[in-house]
Amino acid sequence: MKRTHTPPEIRAPFARYSHAVEIPAGHRLLFASGQLGIAADDRIPADIEGQTTLCFENIKAILASAGMTLQDVVRINAYVTDRAHLPGYMRVRDGFISEPAPASTLMIVSGFAREDFLVEVEIVAAAP
Repeated sequence: MKRTHTPPEIRAPFARYSHAVEIPAGHRLLFASGQLGIAADDRIPADIEGQTTLCFENIKAILASAGMTLQDVVRINAYVTDRAHLPGYMRVRDGFISEPAPASTLMIVSGFAREDFLVEVEIVAAAP
């Protein structure tokens, strides 16, 4: 099983994530490209919660195609276009991730290829 590392010598995480996740030998790794908040029919919700939900639903589909689940996610990199989107993103993300929480980075960026995108999420997953 994966092990998380949050040493007592450093500050505890600011939100629901682990400082590090260790993957045992013999596991398969999956690196997913960043997923945007767009549905298969090209619908893009106007709000951060709707787009974040689609990002994670897309990630679930990618994981399923590899025989994995969200429980196999060991790292999340997320990008939002405004500091005001942080609470909505984190609320939705926390509904998708399991314990122990994966390692995670969340950045504010100036934008994406299309102006209507508010968030992009990429993951790394590991499974036996």
